[in-house]
Amino acid sequence: MTRRMTELFDGYHDNYRDVVQSSIDFSGLPHHFFMRAKADLLRDLIAQRLDAERPEMLDVGCGVGSLHPLLHGMVGRLSGIDVSSASLVQARADNRGVDYREFDGRTFPFDDASFDLVTAVCVMHHIVPAEWAQFIAEMRRVTRPGGLVCVIEHNPYNPLTRLAVARCEFDRDAVLLSAGTTRKLMAADGLREVGSRHFLLLPWDTKPARRLEGALRGVSLGGQYAAFGTA
Repeated sequence: MTRRMTELFDGYHDNYRDVVQSSIDFSGLPHHFFMRAKADLLRDLIAQRLDAERPEMLDVGCGVGSLHPLLHGMVGRLSGIDVSSASLVQARADNRGVDYREFDGRTFPFDDASFDLVTAVCVMHHIVPAEWAQFIAEMRRVTRPGGLVCVIEHNPYNPLTRLAVARCEFDRDAVLLSAGTTRKLMAADGLREVGSRHFLLLPWDTKPARRLEGALRGVSLGGQYAAFGTA
């Protein structure tokens, strides 16, 4: 699986953003809108669930680092790992000061309890289900006691999300998992205060739409969700 993922994403390192944009063109929104929504959600979780003002963060499966410019001022030390060395070359060129390391697909290249916040953004659907539990266990291993593990994934119950995944060239073998499944994996690994939040329910970049989405965050129909738990 690791070799397949490495070859797949090495082949898209120089046009990753373009491929993603082509899969969501029907929404009329730029890729940056969806990345900003993820950054805003992480900012809220940091404020609500972590004591650290600027937590040290690991982004697992970081790809070309598209999210990282949006995290300036939000986190302290930022690290990213990926199985695609070509993607990491692009990430290093675009994001000075981030610690990028190659990942063998199984064991994260960091000691136990190294980070306050460990995220995996739209990564788990590329992992075979038999390895989901091991992946969550690694996320927890490198998270400090009291730190937060956060998985952001596509919501399989949202029809527009399924359309975007079907249109994306490198998501052809994706196995989408629900928020409920992710919460169960986290709880089974011993994470505490496990919860989830759906977002990207309304595909409009306006203040009224964003306020309404905040009011409807309990509705489980958003295009993506974050599942999180305390180590």
